Amino acid sequence: MPILLILKQKGNVMAAPGKAFREGISLIELFRMFPDDAAAERWFERARWGQVGRPSHCPLCGSTEKLGQNRDRKPLPYWCGGCRQHFSVRTGTVMHRSRIPLQKWVIGIYLWSTSLKGVSSMKLHRDLNITQKSAYFMAQRLREAWSDSGGQFLGPVEADETYVGGKRHNMTKARRKAYAKSRGPVGKTAVIGVKDRHSNRVSARKAGATNRETLHGFVAGHAAPGATVYTDDNAAYRGMPFRHEAVNHSAGEYVRGMAHTNGIESFWALLKRAINGTFHHVSEKHLDRYVAEFATRHNMRSQDTIDMMSDTVARMAGKRLTYKDLVR
Repeated sequence: MPILLILKQKGNVMAAPGKAFREGISLIELFRMFPDDAAAERWFERARWGQVGRPSHCPLCGSTEKLGQNRDRKPLPYWCGGCRQHFSVRTGTVMHRSRIPLQKWVIGIYLWSTSLKGVSSMKLHRDLNITQKSAYFMAQRLREAWSDSGGQFLGPVEADETYVGGKRHNMTKARRKAYAKSRGPVGKTAVIGVKDRHSNRVSARKAGATNRETLHGFVAGHAAPGATVYTDDNAAYRGMPFRHEAVNHSAGEYVRGMAHTNGIESFWALLKRAINGTFHHVSEKHLDRYVAEFATRHNMRSQDTIDMMSDTVARMAGKRLTYKDLVR
């Protein structure tokens, strides 16, 4: 049977199916849009406050009155008469007290938003001409901005768990000896997640355990009452207060009608490809940040590039991450 490839007109370009409906930004367009720090600052202000040169509120005290500006006072050009402090578009965001120029922040956000499998700190270090330490801190700040992915899903919902960590044959001799008599995912970290088929959104996090209490609590926190939940044959999922169907992976059953977990397993595959191919190693300490990053990346992937960038700026507000807290 012939396969018909249906193309739709988008400007002067014929767009193919899939994510081709997204409006991208080329590198040439990016540098035309943000030729210097002043252009980047105007964009940040518009993305955060909806206008340039007039803050909508004070990021320090929340006041919407007695706001003024003193453009001669760099790097804090605005003044709040309520708390009597100066501030800038960086204040009260993950960019707070960052000395990286705003043009480099915009380019960093662009690289962050357009890289399906993430951006390593080494690439940010090379492309932005900043130190690797600064690039690593920038990446972790952007992960902090993307840390609130999820919400409650109407369903149907797919729930599953996976394990992240190195292979046993790559471990040191001492660690292999310690795990010699153990079975299963020893030395790895559990990650649990759900995917909503209605909205195609994902929520996931690192888990200390994959027991009944943990899995039931996580699913109940994300699936709306009355939602149908699909899982594999893990006994820990049994007894949930939802309409529940499971596929028996141990018997070679992966799809039975609408019952399957292929969607959330596809998300796990992308997460692991990114860890293996882009980052190579992720410590258990910071694993939750990476998991949240890729859940948000999945949830935003249908947006146009400029909308992803603007959404990232909006997510920055009200969040802080100091280097001391990061390495603690």
